[in-house]
Amino acid sequence: MISITKVSAICNLGENLDEIFEKACCGVLLPHKITAKLPLIESETYNLRCNQILLHLYKQLEFDSSKYNSERIGIVIATTNSGIDEFEQSNNLEHLKISNPAEFLKEYIGTNGFAACVSTACTSGVKAFSTARKLLENDICDVVIVGGVDPIAKLPVAGFSALEVLTKELTNPFSKNRNGMNIGEGGALFVLEKDVEGIKLLGIGETSDAYNAATPDPSGEQAIKAIKMALCEANLKPDDIDYINLHATGTIANDIMEARAVNEVFGDSVCASGTKPLTGHCLGAAASIELALCIKVLETGKMLPHIFDGEYDEELPKIRLVDKNNLKSDKMEVCMCSAFGFGGTNAVLIVGK
Repeated sequence: MISITKVSAICNLGENLDEIFEKACCGVLLPHKITAKLPLIESETYNLRCNQILLHLYKQLEFDSSKYNSERIGIVIATTNSGIDEFEQSNNLEHLKISNPAEFLKEYIGTNGFAACVSTACTSGVKAFSTARKLLENDICDVVIVGGVDPIAKLPVAGFSALEVLTKELTNPFSKNRNGMNIGEGGALFVLEKDVEGIKLLGIGETSDAYNAATPDPSGEQAIKAIKMALCEANLKPDDIDYINLHATGTIANDIMEARAVNEVFGDSVCASGTKPLTGHCLGAAASIELALCIKVLETGKMLPHIFDGEYDEELPKIRLVDKNNLKSDKMEVCMCSAFGFGGTNAVLIVGK
């Protein structure tokens, strides 16, 4: 069994996971940008905001690399925006390499093992876990540092604006008044190991729509399949899930698809919430931050509130959204985190005690 033994996080809500979780539970709304002072990196090639976020996360982990063979330490980082803004300013091609964060961390730690970045739009954070798990299961690594980091960058913001999926208001997932998403930045980092104590990685489901480059299949067919794959792998039934962290972008298309998928598998019996109104949509880091929050949900038994205007879109299949005044759960053993992205990529991850 593969376990998460360490976790760190940073986003607009705070510099560490405890601070982020406390503010998220209280429904604190802040601008979706990191305000913490990030460490500088001496190398021009690696001194990117993305890597500064990553270094902040790594230092929080307090990971002792000397306990492992340096060739058996794996690194898998999810990202989508690595180096884009810096490249525009400097024309340094090395900035634009999507592998830059993994290469940086490998050099910083001094490892000689597997290192790679995963970039599959908004599912990157779950996909990184899928790769990390394979490294452990196939005895390529003894330990894997895995997670996601993304800064706000002008190019993707302009792209989302051109698609008319951004809103100047607070994103409003599953409301009849929803009209788009907010972009955020941040990251989360985890240590994965085999056969040790920790939060268990129980199941992963991955599918692809092949429906449209920028729009999910409204039927939710492949999203449903991904959820069922994760449940099957975890050997769990739908009612074994105690909390779902939804992708919940607040866009018209995503909420239609996701509501159908969740309702098809769970009905309206499982508590669920989307945390992007609190953190913003952190793109390649979104699922990583949301998984980190799920770990705190498991540890505390306290769910995260669904922040919206309360006017649920009655044209959507019903799902059970967490009330901000009723966060405590009598049973909290298993959480599911879902991510859906451009190109019809769907990924679902289940963790438990």
